[in-house]
Amino acid sequence: MKVQKGILALVGVLTLAACGAETGAANTASGGEGGGAKGGSLVWAVETQPVTFNPQQWGQNKARLLVHNQFDALVARGKDGEFLPWLATSWEVSKDGLTYTFQLRKDVTFHDGEKFDAASVKANLDQLVAPGYNAAVAGIQLRNFSSAEVTDPYTLKVTLKAPDALFLDFLSSPYAGQVSPKSLKTAKDLKAGGPDLVGTGPFILDRFTPGQEVHYRRNPAYNWAPPNAAHQGPAYLEEITYRFLPEAAVRVGALTSGQVQVIEGVPATELGLLKADSSVKVETSLNSGSAFSYYFNISHPPFDDKRVREAFRDAVDVDTVLNSVYQGTAKRAWSIVGQGSPQFYDASLENTYGNNAQRANKLLDEAGWSKRDAEGFRVKDGKRLTVRSIESAPYVRDRRDVLAQAVQAAVKQSVGIDFQPKVVDQGTQQKALQDDQYELFQNSRGDTDAGAALNLILPKGAAINRTHYENAELDKLLAEASTTSDLAKRKEIYAKVQRIVVTDEALLLPLYVPADQVAYGAGVTGITFEPVSGTPNSAYDVRTGT
Repeated sequence: MKVQKGILALVGVLTLAACGAETGAANTASGGEGGGAKGGSLVWAVETQPVTFNPQQWGQNKARLLVHNQFDALVARGKDGEFLPWLATSWEVSKDGLTYTFQLRKDVTFHDGEKFDAASVKANLDQLVAPGYNAAVAGIQLRNFSSAEVTDPYTLKVTLKAPDALFLDFLSSPYAGQVSPKSLKTAKDLKAGGPDLVGTGPFILDRFTPGQEVHYRRNPAYNWAPPNAAHQGPAYLEEITYRFLPEAAVRVGALTSGQVQVIEGVPATELGLLKADSSVKVETSLNSGSAFSYYFNISHPPFDDKRVREAFRDAVDVDTVLNSVYQGTAKRAWSIVGQGSPQFYDASLENTYGNNAQRANKLLDEAGWSKRDAEGFRVKDGKRLTVRSIESAPYVRDRRDVLAQAVQAAVKQSVGIDFQPKVVDQGTQQKALQDDQYELFQNSRGDTDAGAALNLILPKGAAINRTHYENAELDKLLAEASTTSDLAKRKEIYAKVQRIVVTDEALLLPLYVPADQVAYGAGVTGITFEPVSGTPNSAYDVRTGT
């Protein structure tokens, strides 16, 4: 078997031994070897409670830092996006791009005492594609997976149906967090995860109180951190508690009063106050993947008419709306791909649409929505121009509910659209989606490779194609981008994709690029962000001075 040099160079598939890899903290906000004592405990307030603690069911970018406390992946990402060894020490890719051969670490143990080896990796891959387990992963991110074969205890051969430029990216994602095969079989609630679903990570989840907190204790045996971590061996902290505090003001109050040492999700309204406090540090990082956008459901009126989609976009002065909610702290988005993914973002789309109420009103008149009811909303054939958005509460972050209210006011005032955003439980949202009882879908994705987000959102039959848009040319472009290892070619293809969905079809209104803000008090060091995703890292390198 030969390593295909073209794929290695262009996709970043590196055949590396752990001892020869890059060292030092990735995208370090603070910390490293200096400052703080080994040991101690930390309380960290987070905005969102995870829907699941099973990494293979993960779907909330805000929960990423928790997943990596407990579970390790086969591959890590470096500061420039390169792939680095982690639980896999090296890998080779066949010339045709269809076979990956992984050499694995021999010193890794799961929290339940089970040995990590090629058989356990195979069990995880087989579980991920099992019918009914995770349709999005099986149907999109592992759609080219054919089989995994154990060739010796620490060598695994993976065969693909077609070359896939996103395969290694998937193996570096939380979805590929390695779970003990024994716990996959014995967990009480496999899809929800919890203390009885175990990984190999630096911390062990030992206590979860829904609605309140989750507690982790240090894994004393841990000695297999990725080479770009700030240290090797067990984590510095003996224990860490994450408290679920969805109210931004409560999180800030908990930090300033000393009840917690770290918070994430720093609200814009409190940012100035925190930055003025010399005892508090605030760090911000843009997330990778897709921008937070409003996607239009074209399967029924009113957004089956492109003129109405364009009118909704033109009716919103996005800059004014963002400033009113985030007070200048949010990065304006212009495309489905966010600026946090600069290798694929198409900057030529900037300032090409939006904030044109006069044009929006003209378009709605042309589309037949020329009359108004007593409340000033547009009507057609006796029906009001109503746009419903049904969002699941666990996925609402960054004051998106407040943002929706600002957009609601803007489209009513400027053009007379009745925008009705609602935040509901997961079951209610799922039923609305299944019954096609919505006109607008809100979403952002934190994928480290924006191509993964595009494949989940845009193709016919994709897991979160809530627009119901179908375009054979678009599907062909996405498939082509996924099979080539040429980064420049992928950028060219994804530029075409962005122009189709943003310019030609007006399928979405991009609003802002998600970012993570972390604030922490004196004595806390080692807070870092993942180098590619831009999300907060696990607590592995964190320490306190108390």
